[in-house]
Amino acid sequence: MIPAGRISRLRTGVPLLLLAFLSLSCGSGGTDFAGGGTGGTGISTGTITGFGSVVVNGVHFRTDGSVAQGFTTKKLYNGADHSGRADKDVFAVGMVVTLRHGAGDSNASEIEYRDNLQGPVAARKVSGTDNVIEVLGQTVVVDDAAIFSSLKGNDVVSVSGFADTAGRIRAASVLPVSPSIKEFKACGFASGWSPSDAVFRLGPLPDGSGAGVTVSYDPAAVTGLPGWLANGMYVEVVTTDREPVGGIITAIRIGKVTARTEFPDGTPVVLEGLVTTPWNGSGDDLSFAVEGKRVRRDAGTEWVGGTANDLRRADSKVQVQGTESGGALTAAKIVFR
Repeated sequence: MIPAGRISRLRTGVPLLLLAFLSLSCGSGGTDFAGGGTGGTGISTGTITGFGSVVVNGVHFRTDGSVAQGFTTKKLYNGADHSGRADKDVFAVGMVVTLRHGAGDSNASEIEYRDNLQGPVAARKVSGTDNVIEVLGQTVVVDDAAIFSSLKGNDVVSVSGFADTAGRIRAASVLPVSPSIKEFKACGFASGWSPSDAVFRLGPLPDGSGAGVTVSYDPAAVTGLPGWLANGMYVEVVTTDREPVGGIITAIRIGKVTARTEFPDGTPVVLEGLVTTPWNGSGDDLSFAVEGKRVRRDAGTEWVGGTANDLRRADSKVQVQGTESGGALTAAKIVFR
């Protein structure tokens, strides 16, 4: 399903399911935990860095029979359930996943992958020190020079990564998708919408700042929303446009999904991401944000690999370990990656 002579470097480590299966869904953030006694209440979201178990945020999470005899970890790939398959057949190193587990253990009850973007490469350029591609009007920074040089215009790719301060996606994974597909999708936060409009902006940050793309739609395209669109809502936009026309993509379907930074109140959380609102140098409470997620810290917060002053740097990669409380994370520990 990879076009001849195209993005050959991306074959390494690509799970077979990715090449054989395509689902246009950002994922829904499942709430049902697999059986087996894990008592799944904790959430860890970050990049897969290894297997032999699934390694996320430096923790080796046990899956399937490694948890208990007959246990099955629920494995979701863009909304489709592939439970019972080997971890490496569903996921790949570099994918940003959300993993549910017991609050006090490393037993994975559910692993969910959902990409940020899935569509054709419309532009490829060097911007300052960054290698940049554009997919459905979204700006993607590709740090891996070998992958960047392998990409060609109109290659259809799946992008997974972290939002930066400028509202770009810094890709942790860029993988090939069948060039024959006709529908593409982008996930992000809605902004600039009003009830009288049939357009809104879509971007990676909840406040609508930074890079984004304008989306137009017919009311019939809005599906499965609790009432209607709302600014700050995380949505999946499906389109047949290969790139924006006049800066606009036209949606054929719009649905609400759960953002990677959205957690039930009281949940123990480990969140990996980039500092998108740096610390201004004064105060502690809600003084910085990771991918738009406000983080509350105090005198008891533990620091690993850095200090509070390192939070002044935009786009620093951090891992926040804490508890969801009132829409913010209360940080027990902040680790610099």
